Amino acid sequence: MTSGAPPTPAERLRVRLTVNGAPVERLVEARRSLADFLREDLALTGTHVGCEHGVCGACTVLIDGRSARSCLLLAVQLEGARVTTIEGLTPPDGLSPLQEAFRTCHAMQCGFCTPGMIVASTELLAVTPAPDEAGIREALAGNLCMCTGYVNIVRAVAQAAARPAVPAP
Repeated sequence: MTSGAPPTPAERLRVRLTVNGAPVERLVEARRSLADFLREDLALTGTHVGCEHGVCGACTVLIDGRSARSCLLLAVQLEGARVTTIEGLTPPDGLSPLQEAFRTCHAMQCGFCTPGMIVASTELLAVTPAPDEAGIREALAGNLCMCTGYVNIVRAVAQAAARPAVPAP
């Protein structure tokens, strides 16, 4: 690559970021999506890839505490960022209060959308600890579920909100 020229798609660039609290440094193809980087390079397969157009929300992760579609971002764009995946929201000794609420409220069927729903709900509860039903529905509007009809998902988020505060990632 000549100085000042944009990288070619196959060119590998160094990226340094923090993923789930651990520093990560890798050489990554310039056009590798964050979703593929997480799943293939870091073996964090909880981040699901559905539409690859940012519509379904299955690939939702937190970047510096804010939800984002990992299929729409390039890994090299995240230099210095803090990325939190569903794995980073799961305590080593079991389920988080939000995950437990999803379990007890039967807020999942096939489970494909669940990681993205939990990540988006985590951001919601960090910003709005006691959301009403309309607020929950609005916060999750960008995450699609083909199985549940959302009733139990909304119920689970409300149940988690009624418990002690969910720590911000």
